[in-house]
Amino acid sequence: MPVKAVQHVARMRGGAQAQLLLASDGNHYIVKFQNNPQHRRVLANEMLAYVLLGHLELPAPHGEIIAVDPDLIAASPALHIETGGRRMPVEPGFHFGSRYPGDPARQPVYDYLPDALLRQVLNTDAFIGMVAFDKWVSNVDGRQAIFFRDRASSWRPAAAAGDPHERGFVAAMIDHGYAFNAQQWSFRELPQLGVYPRPWLYQPGTGYDSFEPWLDRILHVSPAVLDDGQKAIPAQWYEGDFAAMDRLLEQLYQRRRRLPDLLRAAKQGPRDFFPNWP
Repeated sequence: MPVKAVQHVARMRGGAQAQLLLASDGNHYIVKFQNNPQHRRVLANEMLAYVLLGHLELPAPHGEIIAVDPDLIAASPALHIETGGRRMPVEPGFHFGSRYPGDPARQPVYDYLPDALLRQVLNTDAFIGMVAFDKWVSNVDGRQAIFFRDRASSWRPAAAAGDPHERGFVAAMIDHGYAFNAQQWSFRELPQLGVYPRPWLYQPGTGYDSFEPWLDRILHVSPAVLDDGQKAIPAQWYEGDFAAMDRLLEQLYQRRRRLPDLLRAAKQGPRDFFPNWP
């Protein structure tokens, strides 16, 4: 069931013109709207990516369908979209929400950390796993992440968590609207995209084994996982074009077999992000 938005909190940066809203479940969500300037399909991309990342056990905020009703829009002048020099209210209906990790008044969240702090992040190994994911889904945007202090075991698989009570900076991967070549729902071979702009994060990569266990999980993903992703997406986010959705999922399923070659191409591109991979 969708979660109802009850209060507008703040406008966010970014091309999708997302907004921070408080929802009826007591959580805050960064919400992308159906009539955002990019395309309504970016909402479908976000939800499908959230389902896949959960299966792969890669760290990402919880994704949710957020219901925004006309009364909240009327009471919140900031709930609008600006495009082409015009301002229009957001559409009432169902939108995609990425859960904010805590209370915004108490939990600082950063989209950038200096290297000295980034080296202390407890799950930096996830950045290598995300290369496998981003190549698989043809993410044509740069890799984006947020950082905040939390318990490590909440953001990495239990087998790799070490001390379950360990706390510190953790990374969560965000902004997957440009997966699947954005609204095009196609797949492009772009070796330099989908990589976080701090190359030293990839120095531990020495071969295909460095992408485990995520590479194996993608290679052996079940069609049922993709089916779960489709079921989680409201049809209006892709204008009820079920044939296009079926083609996307079929191509994604077949593309998994090419992932080792896609990873090798990422190393052999104009900039080698994996210098320690022979």
